[in-house]
Amino acid sequence: MIVFFALLPAYFLSIFYRSFLSVIAGPVMTDLAIGPREFGLLGAAWFTTFAIAQFPIGWALDRLGPRRTVTAAMAIGSVGAILFAQATGAVSGTLAMALIGIGCAPIFMASLFLFARTAEPARFAFLTSVFIGLGSLGNLVGAAPLAIAAARFGWRPSMLVMAGCFLLATALAALLIRDPVRAESASGKAEGLLAGLASILKLRPLWLLAPITLTAYAILATARGLWVGPYMASVHGFDAVSAGNAATAMAVTMVAGAFIYGGFEKALGRVKPLVFWGTLGTAACFALLAAFGAGSSLIAVALFALIGAVGFTYAILMAHARLFFPAHLLGRGMTAVNFLFIAGAALTQSGSGWFIASQRAAGLDAATTFAHLHWAFAGLLLVSAAIYAFTPERPKA
Repeated sequence: MIVFFALLPAYFLSIFYRSFLSVIAGPVMTDLAIGPREFGLLGAAWFTTFAIAQFPIGWALDRLGPRRTVTAAMAIGSVGAILFAQATGAVSGTLAMALIGIGCAPIFMASLFLFARTAEPARFAFLTSVFIGLGSLGNLVGAAPLAIAAARFGWRPSMLVMAGCFLLATALAALLIRDPVRAESASGKAEGLLAGLASILKLRPLWLLAPITLTAYAILATARGLWVGPYMASVHGFDAVSAGNAATAMAVTMVAGAFIYGGFEKALGRVKPLVFWGTLGTAACFALLAAFGAGSSLIAVALFALIGAVGFTYAILMAHARLFFPAHLLGRGMTAVNFLFIAGAALTQSGSGWFIASQRAAGLDAATTFAHLHWAFAGLLLVSAAIYAFTPERPKA
């Protein structure tokens, strides 16, 4: 499909930019003269602007179409990517990440919008999973390859190359995206931004979906995007490249998880059981990591890898939410759900940075600090899964 050619390179970069920081945490914190709290805010800036942008982007997808929406936002992101490679402190680095977040904000939503409007409904979850699986290869580039490039050439030249790739992906999207015919409401009238959001808020199943949407992806993105590298370095003494290899293991299993969940959904024709049991399994893995991860680097890497595979329910959870949106609210509905995904990640990344800094300031060692963080992740996932259990599997006829 043309969607893959037009938007997969851009989505690849979106995945890269939400996960690369953990691999170059050491040199970035040193060069920008920041600590864990500021580093957490640096990662959160991407997720914060990404999340806030979802509301106007949802309206723009429905009313203006994906081509103009994606091209305009990615042009802003290209500026941010160049700025990050030249950042000199916490302020410029955070601003750069915020601009990149805006640039990445419409990419995945535009892809889902086009899948939903141009493909059979039964294929939506499968296409979404394949798209995420292929795009998640950006996770791999943001792991060991980035660690090696940063060690050999420096993190700034490496990020400048990625900025060039962002510019090329922007041009490709502008050339290849084709807008579908605009859809109207059942009344024949177009709903504005606020009216559309009001209609979405009236969909009761989404309130039961909200807790797991806020936590499941956020915790996975925070573990992979910020802390797997620092964890392996501070708890097990890994150097930058070895920590990058550990991040690669998690990135590989996340790619595999996207395809596995997509295959299961296609075979079973059901989403809810996969999300529910996958979330419980992820909580169990974090509990095991908290209890036993400090004792063995092999166990820690294996558990991070298992978390990557079992915890990557993002695509099928989005497919579950998509069932409850009428056609004329498709763009705004999916971006509203994506807002919860990404807002949760912003809160979790900034909160985790504050949590780790506070624990270390209290005199706790790295192993104990990260164990407490992983216990908290496990608890949040268990509570979210318990609420999700009451969500209807499909809309009422």
